[in-house]
Amino acid sequence: MTTSKRNYLVQVFKKSWVLGESEIRNLLHDPTELITRAIQPILWLGIFGEALSTVRAIPTGGYSYMQFITPGILTQSVVFIAIFYGLNIIWERDMGLLQKLLVTPTPRLALVWGKMGSAGVRGLAQAVIVYLFALVLGVPLIITASSIVWVVIIVMLGAGFFTGLSMIIASIVKTRERFMGIGQVITLPLFFASSAIYPISIMPRWLRAVAYLNPLSYMVDGLRELLVTGSLDQLPLDVAVLGVVAISISMLSAYMYPKVVV
Repeated sequence: MTTSKRNYLVQVFKKSWVLGESEIRNLLHDPTELITRAIQPILWLGIFGEALSTVRAIPTGGYSYMQFITPGILTQSVVFIAIFYGLNIIWERDMGLLQKLLVTPTPRLALVWGKMGSAGVRGLAQAVIVYLFALVLGVPLIITASSIVWVVIIVMLGAGFFTGLSMIIASIVKTRERFMGIGQVITLPLFFASSAIYPISIMPRWLRAVAYLNPLSYMVDGLRELLVTGSLDQLPLDVAVLGVVAISISMLSAYMYPKVVV
């Protein structure tokens, strides 16, 4: 690696840390967003999960439905935070903050990674909420130092991918109303075309093919292996897929980022 490339990567990591840290401080000063977003996973677990756990019609591999669905709801809450992160970009553009950032020498990739890291921290806060509520409901989960570390990695990678996707959408869509509409159109099909609330094995063949191409499925499977089954055979594949798509989407987001102000 040449010296210029090494210096560039150092600048990217430093700037990403600074930008991510500033957004995290804003979140700590005003945590109301996390509190309001905690309502949705609580409703899914407390109502949807409890109701379907009495039906016993969905094959869950010998585990209770509450165990099966908890990683899916955790993933859902993280994805819903990340996919709407592009709203912040549109707001920054309308306020003139984005234009000021883009004229600085800060690498565009650092701007993207800073947003992705911030969304990952918000996702981890949601994960803690889902953890605690699942424990209150008596859902048995595997909680070890190793599983927590890997959960953090998967949440950060998954949140990073969907944040990058939302930034691309924000680069194309110019109004918050249209962004909200597109965000809903993307997130709900991805959620239902995954193994979040039912196994892939019961899906029709065409939907099964979509599920295998859906990064959300790999996020759910990784969390389910860590928190429920304890079988980590597929974990390297899940992490590898999430890592590849997160890095790829960050490169595309960095390319698209300046187009937000056009």
